[in-house]
Amino acid sequence: MRPPGGITGGSASGPTLAVVAREACVSVPTASKVVNGREDVAPDTRRRVTEALDRLGYVRRVRFDAGRRPALVDLMVHSLDSSWSGAVLHGAEAAAHEVGWDVVVSAGLTRSAAGRPERGTLDRIGTRGSSGVLFNLADLTDSQYAWLDQRGIPFVMIDPVLEPPPGVYTVGAENLRGGLAATGHLLALGHERIAVIGGYRRKRCSSARVAGHHAALAAAGIPRRPEYVRYGHFAASGARSAMLELLDLTVPPTAVFVCSDAMALGVYAAVAERGLRVPQDISVVGFDDLPEARWVSPALTTVRQPLSAMGAAGLRLLVRLVEGEAPTNARIELPTELVVRRSTAPPPPVG
Repeated sequence: MRPPGGITGGSASGPTLAVVAREACVSVPTASKVVNGREDVAPDTRRRVTEALDRLGYVRRVRFDAGRRPALVDLMVHSLDSSWSGAVLHGAEAAAHEVGWDVVVSAGLTRSAAGRPERGTLDRIGTRGSSGVLFNLADLTDSQYAWLDQRGIPFVMIDPVLEPPPGVYTVGAENLRGGLAATGHLLALGHERIAVIGGYRRKRCSSARVAGHHAALAAAGIPRRPEYVRYGHFAASGARSAMLELLDLTVPPTAVFVCSDAMALGVYAAVAERGLRVPQDISVVGFDDLPEARWVSPALTTVRQPLSAMGAAGLRLLVRLVEGEAPTNARIELPTELVVRRSTAPPPPVG
């Protein structure tokens, strides 16, 4: 595993960096970026330079005594002011304390749907000398995956945005089963006109929850209604707009499964705007079981996602990778649990 930090190389008896650059058909600054593990290099360029380094026998010399990697990992999140990130951080820190490690937390991911590390963030991790990285709700580019591989920095993705490349270690929840449980609960109450508001169409966790919803309907013999499927981009405002559209249908739903608690708050707002009530006029089920789910009125029936346990599992898995283990199971999914509160009831009587 290559140690972190700045690297120099070449000697009077070996190839210089200029020779390597010429061999790889790149500029000397570009070759230097690869040698020093900079992230802003295209994957194909990185590959050509790395092959030239190996072919020519270029000797990399670390500028400092790398010694043993420090017991330090980075946890990268979108923001530090969300209860979602706070729960993951709580679990990761508790697990790190158990094994005597430290966690550096940074809001280094963009707040867009992609969740990409901001430019220069990975460079700072390399400079800091962290032993590994936990990415929370992230989607890395090919260049960023290549950067981590070239530096030899282990990493684990907690609830990645999209399906990562094969072999990438991930920790998440049983989202499909959670969707099954949410819609199954509404079916058991007697609802048949059940809508779903997903987060993003292509996001892994969201698509799995929507798939669970569809599977529950199919198992009950209820045809899928395309007009009952909406997306709210994991935002209260987006879910509010989606719910208003559902309520304006000729035959509106009597219940809705919302794929996050944050979006469920937007659904509550839309229902109130139309002069309706939860659950007397429409039942609502969320997903996550954040503190907000207990604070709203009526308290939200939701699918509990084990966020703290996900953070702890990600940290423990990362420590194993740093210590040289290679777990055979690259994908960990922790169980979800339906928590029934006061936002669900049988459908209103017809008439």
